[in-house]
Amino acid sequence: QVQLVESGGGLVQAGGSLRLSCAASGRTFSSYAMGWFRQAPGKEREFVAAVSGSGSRTYYTNSVKGRFTISRDNAKNTVYLQMNSLKPEDTAVYYCAAREDPSYSGSIYPPKYWGQGTQVTVSS
Repeated sequence: QVQLVESGGGLVQAGGSLRLSCAASGRTFSSYAMGWFRQAPGKEREFVAAVSGSGSRTYYTNSVKGRFTISRDNAKNTVYLQMNSLKPEDTAVYYCAAREDPSYSGSIYPPKYWGQGTQVTVSS
């Protein structure tokens, strides 16, 4: 099993930046695709970004392209989400997710493991 722990959430003004981190347990971190999802009040959970096991392939939902960057450090078993130019509509609980990725395609569907979530609040 894989355990995921997010950190780095908080309150920030519109236009500001935050970096989320997700630390994973296990010895085979590089064999997992990693991703970030978010859920805002009154909305369903949505995909935000994903990265392949090697870190070479990344995917983003259209609303965050150009503002968010996903990356990973396999030596530290950690995935990051750098969030710049934050908007009030980015306010949500952000969840880290993982699934086995033997072909290194970067596919996060369906997620198998989930973190506990971290709150991101962007004020106007």
